[in-house]
Amino acid sequence: MFYLAAAAIVAGMIRVRHLSHSFGPHQALKDVTFSLEKGDFVFLSGPSGAGKTTLLRILYASLPIQRGEVNVADMNLNRLDSSRVPLLRRQVGVVFQDFKILPLRTVEENIALPLDLRGLAPKHIERRVRAVSRALGLEGHIKLRCGDLSGGEQQRVAIARAFVVNPKVLLADEPTGNLDPELSLRLMELFKQFQAYGATVIFATHSRELMNRHPGAYVMRLEDGAITYANWPGAGVHRPAQTWAEPLARKPASDMERGA
Repeated sequence: MFYLAAAAIVAGMIRVRHLSHSFGPHQALKDVTFSLEKGDFVFLSGPSGAGKTTLLRILYASLPIQRGEVNVADMNLNRLDSSRVPLLRRQVGVVFQDFKILPLRTVEENIALPLDLRGLAPKHIERRVRAVSRALGLEGHIKLRCGDLSGGEQQRVAIARAFVVNPKVLLADEPTGNLDPELSLRLMELFKQFQAYGATVIFATHSRELMNRHPGAYVMRLEDGAITYANWPGAGVHRPAQTWAEPLARKPASDMERGA
C-alpha cells in the first residue's frame, strides 16, 4: 500500500512523482515519489539492487524517464532534450560509484574538467581546484596521473570534481565506500558544508554510523525499487512487509510513518 502526506509533493529543488523504471522484465523503481527543497540533506539507504543507483542516474539525466515526472534544479527532465543536458549538469554535481575519472590525466586536470567545459578563466580554475584539493587532502598529488593513485585517492578526486562546480544539487553514490572511517567522517563534514550553503544533497550509503552521526538529516530507504521508509513528509512510502531497523538517531515519527 502507498502512503503520502497530503499536499506534501509540491515545488522543490528535486521533485519526483510516481517514477517507475524497468530494465527488461526487471522493475528497478516502483512508483517513487518524493520532494526536496533547497538545502535539504537526505541519506538514501537500502540493500544492493534496491534501485538507489538507478534513481540517481535518472536525476542526472543519464537514464530516460519511462514513467512519472521528475524536476531537478528548476528543470523538467521529462521535456529535457539532449542539447540541454549540459545545462542540467552545470547545476548538479555527481560522485559516481565507479569514479569515472580519466586515468591518464592528472588529478588537477580531472578536477578542473567541468570548469574547463564551462570556459572559466585559467586563474579562476586554478584557484578553485587548489582550494578543493586542499579540503580533500589531495594537494600533494595534484600533478600525479589518476591511474597511479589508490582507489581511495581516486574516489577523493571524483568527489573534488563534483564539489568544484559549486552545484545546486549534489548526488553521491556510496562516496565513502573506498575511504577509511576517519576520512569518511571528514568527507561528511564537507557535504554538510555544501548543504549549509544551500546545496540539496542525496547521499547514498550503507553506513549506519554516518546516518547516526547526523540525526538532523532526512533518511529514505529503498527496497525492491520502492520507498519503504522516510522520516519527512515529502516522500510517499509503501508500507514494508516488515519494519526496517531505523537509525538510532532519528527524527520523531511523522503522521506519514504512522499511516495517517
